[in-house]
Amino acid sequence: MKDRRKRQKPADGRAAQAAPGGKRVTLPRALSKLGFCSRTQAEALIAEGRVAVDGRVVRDIAAWVDLSLAKIAVDGQRIAAEERVYLMLNKPRGLVTTRHDPEGRPTVFDCLRHLDHAHLSPVGRLDKASEGLLLFTNDTEFAQALLDPQTHVPKTYHVQMDRIADPALLEALVAGVEHDGERLHARSARKLRDGERNSWIEIVLDEGRNRQIRRMLEVMDIACLRLVRVSIGDLALGDLEKGAVRALTEAEIERLRRRVDRRA
Repeated sequence: MKDRRKRQKPADGRAAQAAPGGKRVTLPRALSKLGFCSRTQAEALIAEGRVAVDGRVVRDIAAWVDLSLAKIAVDGQRIAAEERVYLMLNKPRGLVTTRHDPEGRPTVFDCLRHLDHAHLSPVGRLDKASEGLLLFTNDTEFAQALLDPQTHVPKTYHVQMDRIADPALLEALVAGVEHDGERLHARSARKLRDGERNSWIEIVLDEGRNRQIRRMLEVMDIACLRLVRVSIGDLALGDLEKGAVRALTEAEIERLRRRVDRRA
């Protein structure tokens, strides 16, 4: 009997050919896996007619390609897989998390001036007044997985507040508060130490809402004096000096990968 099943066509419209060891993915995902851009950015490039596969322009974002065979180009330039880079920065206070700031303020990329950071992007953000652990990578899928709320990767912060923390306050942070129509809560909260008129507490979040900790404290009429991210998953800031950058070890990368592969 003849096989009547429909075969998917590759991006150039020819009959699909299986290749030993080949890996077929959609064209936007191919650009993401090659480290060129995110899938959303890739879809825009494809729709604009700027992406070619094996010399022919492809405008279909659902097109499939074989990463082991296809020659992909953007604006006429061949795209090759980049070496994956994973860095951590101890972000100082006063820097904005963006590559170019329209107001001319210093940015986190000022700390990466000595590196080739053209294709690196920060994984999430820390606001201008916040400090601590910030990751950079050109692995867009890895970055998106770390930021995905469904992966529940915990982020740990040390927070100095303008009052003495008591058990009721810590319980309220975990129970959650309403702010601008959103329910905000901590995964856990505990006291670290007290000063004369303030406390340092540790807050763990498993989601990344914009300015979440500051907003929660604001609802409680508490001022946040300092906010330092000290870990993401099992990756700790450690004794990295403020403003310093280092590459993640293979073991650290693998531990983070295991985290994002786990679904809560």
